[in-house]
Amino acid sequence: MSGKRSIFEEVSEGQPKRPEPQGGVIDAGRRKGARGAIRAWLMVLFALVVMMIAVGGLTRLTDSGLSITEWKPVTGALPPMNQADWQSEFAKYKDSPEFQLENKWMELSDFKTIYWWEWGHRQLGRVIGLVWALGFFGFLAARKIPAGWTGRLVLIGAMGGVQGGVGWWMVHSGLQGTMTDVASYRLATHLGIAFVILGFIAWYILMLGREERDLMQARRSREAKLFSMSTGWLHFTFLQILLGALVAGIDAGRTFTDWPLMAGQFFPPDAYYLTPGWRNFFENPGLVQFIHRMTGYLLLAFSIVVFLRGRKSAHGRSRTAFAAAFIALCVQIVLGISTVLYVAPWQIAIVHQVMAVAVFTLILRARFLAAYPVQQSIRGA
Repeated sequence: MSGKRSIFEEVSEGQPKRPEPQGGVIDAGRRKGARGAIRAWLMVLFALVVMMIAVGGLTRLTDSGLSITEWKPVTGALPPMNQADWQSEFAKYKDSPEFQLENKWMELSDFKTIYWWEWGHRQLGRVIGLVWALGFFGFLAARKIPAGWTGRLVLIGAMGGVQGGVGWWMVHSGLQGTMTDVASYRLATHLGIAFVILGFIAWYILMLGREERDLMQARRSREAKLFSMSTGWLHFTFLQILLGALVAGIDAGRTFTDWPLMAGQFFPPDAYYLTPGWRNFFENPGLVQFIHRMTGYLLLAFSIVVFLRGRKSAHGRSRTAFAAAFIALCVQIVLGISTVLYVAPWQIAIVHQVMAVAVFTLILRARFLAAYPVQQSIRGA
């Protein structure tokens, strides 16, 4: 028989303690630093991909992309180490249409300049692959990847591998027959995949910047109409980026250098001289640049509509995000016009290309905030 208990005795005395409530798997991962560490790793990858886009643009602007005529993903990491190696690489380049038709004046010293640009571009691709592999398999081995994120991180690596193959597919097009440049539609595909990879990385960085429970709560306040419009805005901008790649691929920006007219008229002359007719939409400098210009005007008009809709958001950070994206797009338009008027000097052309990254990323951020608004108190507002 148990003894009498004091009326002042705590009921919980002598009873086993209940375990403290534990958070979810993702929150547990956050306390261990997984989400923060993965986000930092993705930021490094994001910076490297932006650098890759810039170096790729400079490689194109310096006409260096066809200087390496072979694709050796592993052994190609080593550049020529002696004079004999340099002579061997130069001999391979001499057999290319670009050298035979345009660059017969080149000496070995000239070849080295364009070779280093292309080698640097490919080497940076290898660095990105290595950084992804070290990060992913490191987090996987340490079991630091939050639930539901393994497939997302694998997707980035897989797209990077595809991008490497597409890069060679693009270069190979410039080594055939009488081609002295890569095919413009392959260049557009290559650049487009780079922006898709960049978009996924940026979206994941934004998601990992907030706790999972915060995202789940914010999703209830999702601004559906604004999210839909910003999705269209993002896709419209992506289309314009692809059209810009077509312009760059055939140097159409250096063909018609007046604005707002083209050769003194609204519609460019000789817009359909190529046969079959579909080639004009990819290879005719006048028609390609005209389409790029008209799409830019339409994009500006749609951007104004989205910007005005974004101003009506109930969330301050969302309003700011849409304003920032719209301002960046206006700056990009000015850069595009300047590129044409100054006959596409590499200094302006590369800023124009990098600015496209900023516009794309800022629109993506605005779209994210439409989907997951940041709640703001009345006092904060």
